[in-house]
Amino acid sequence: MNFITVELHCHTHYSKDSLMMPTRLLEVCKQRGIDRLAITDHNEFDGAVEASEIEPERVILGEEIMTTQGELLAYFVKQRIPPYLTPEETIDKLRRQGAVISVAHPYDRIRGGSWSDEDLNRILPLVDAIEVFNARTLSSAPNRKAANAARVHGLLSTAGSDAHTYFEVGRTYLKLPNFTDADSFRAALASAEIIARRSSPLVHFFSRYATYRKKLGWKP
Repeated sequence: MNFITVELHCHTHYSKDSLMMPTRLLEVCKQRGIDRLAITDHNEFDGAVEASEIEPERVILGEEIMTTQGELLAYFVKQRIPPYLTPEETIDKLRRQGAVISVAHPYDRIRGGSWSDEDLNRILPLVDAIEVFNARTLSSAPNRKAANAARVHGLLSTAGSDAHTYFEVGRTYLKLPNFTDADSFRAALASAEIIARRSSPLVHFFSRYATYRKKLGWKP
């Protein structure tokens, strides 16, 4: 079986705290041997669409969506989902599109978008996967807890760099069988190998820097 290399959690400049342009991001993926790339901007969809228009065979249309309780990751999205709906409303809208749904870094309490145990347990029967390794966590404990939750609840596992800068791309990635759509992607995740490496804590400085630049009117 042939395996491909997939980066599942990546942002472009359409996210307020990312400095990456779609064209350059795709070039970096080629250089680093990333065969497929899921662009999951925060509550935005245009960056994924722009990159897909350049390389439709490489890009998975995605979004990282803030709900009223925590963040969800969605893959094979067809239409942008607005933020701050309830988790159930968000999941319902994604299901109507046929998207694959994962819970983003559920136990990383330092960053926004984490989940309370009560809210998480309520929605786990409604999703496909949990992000069991996020390279931007400051310690390994949140990732270990997420991996344990995926095992306990019988859910698929996703992992990613959560890259907001070019040098983070491919820090964490998956090796999995080739796939063509949401259903074959779910099947491939069942046999995925996670190549997991945490990023330096300094990457959060660059996200803050990007946010400030955009508040000052920076245009890429």
